[in-house]
Amino acid sequence: MKIGTIIGARPQFIKAAPVSRALRELGIAEVVIHTGQHYDSDMSEIFFRELRMKPPDYHLGIGSGSHGVQTGKMLAEVERVVLSEQPDLVLVYGDTNSTLAGSLVAAKVRIPSAHVEAGLRSFNRSMPEEVNRIVADVLADTLFAPTEVARANLEAEGIRGEKVHVVGDVMFDVALEHGSDAVRRRATLSEFGLNDGNYLLATIHRAENTDNPERLRVIIEALLEAGKIIPVIWPIHPRTKHRLAELGIKTGSETQLRVIAPVGYLQMASLEAGAALIVTDSGGVQKEAFFHRVPCVTVRFETEWLELVAMGWNRLAPPSDVRSVVQAIQGAIGTVGKPGQPYGSGHAARQIADILSREIGPRR
Repeated sequence: MKIGTIIGARPQFIKAAPVSRALRELGIAEVVIHTGQHYDSDMSEIFFRELRMKPPDYHLGIGSGSHGVQTGKMLAEVERVVLSEQPDLVLVYGDTNSTLAGSLVAAKVRIPSAHVEAGLRSFNRSMPEEVNRIVADVLADTLFAPTEVARANLEAEGIRGEKVHVVGDVMFDVALEHGSDAVRRRATLSEFGLNDGNYLLATIHRAENTDNPERLRVIIEALLEAGKIIPVIWPIHPRTKHRLAELGIKTGSETQLRVIAPVGYLQMASLEAGAALIVTDSGGVQKEAFFHRVPCVTVRFETEWLELVAMGWNRLAPPSDVRSVVQAIQGAIGTVGKPGQPYGSGHAARQIADILSREIGPRR
């Protein structure tokens, strides 16, 4: 029994880590194919080390590029490896171009596929991620939904029955394992000169914001305004850093908005846990904020994680004008959402491995 796992971006490394470990515990062979979508050491290798993942069996080195160019290269290279390795199933995660490529290759060469984090919807098809996740769900033979909301989304699209499994969120598994280390948290905050509960953590990387100069300027100005009230620290994504340089956008003094290099998962978890508030456009960071019970402001027009908005842990602040974003930030500091845990029991990875073991066995 062999599974071909397709990953390529930071969130996928985090999600794949516990699942890969659970597969090994069941004696299931796994071939890990890293597309190279995130190729910077700060966005790739560090996660394999920190999350105790074995190095990828294949690193395709695709790198960046337009959606068409990047996905086309991935299709050719992933197909080559899959045809060579002949896995019994292709496993994909999330909503990136790596996910799309893996799903399409599996369908074209007639190998079953499974999609972890199935059923998420922003209902905005102008987002490349939305198109990717819809295609992955339509093509998947087995769908692992993180929540009941995700299952309902799939049912509304006619995807239902025994192929859909609500297993919880694998990122919650990782957060429970690594996210509560008080010693590491104190060391991280000391390294960056921060005080627990007295700073704002920002992460901005989505193309809908970074490729739109007006939205990006609104976000920067809002963070600068927030920095007059509370220190802001921003581990900057390489894409965002490049766009800021292209546009000539200044981020202000260190006291207003402190930009730092990307950090690994463990330091990021410490920064999240110690923050008074998180401002982000990342789907994964929205959840991680909730795992640490830190309020979150999402600078987007919509979110896939509707349950967090309903529970009051997350609020949307569309980056259309500075004043509304600043008001959302000010209004969120010090708030507490409703209790509850919509993301399972922290054993999603083992459930996924068990189901795949049962699913693949009869196919062989």
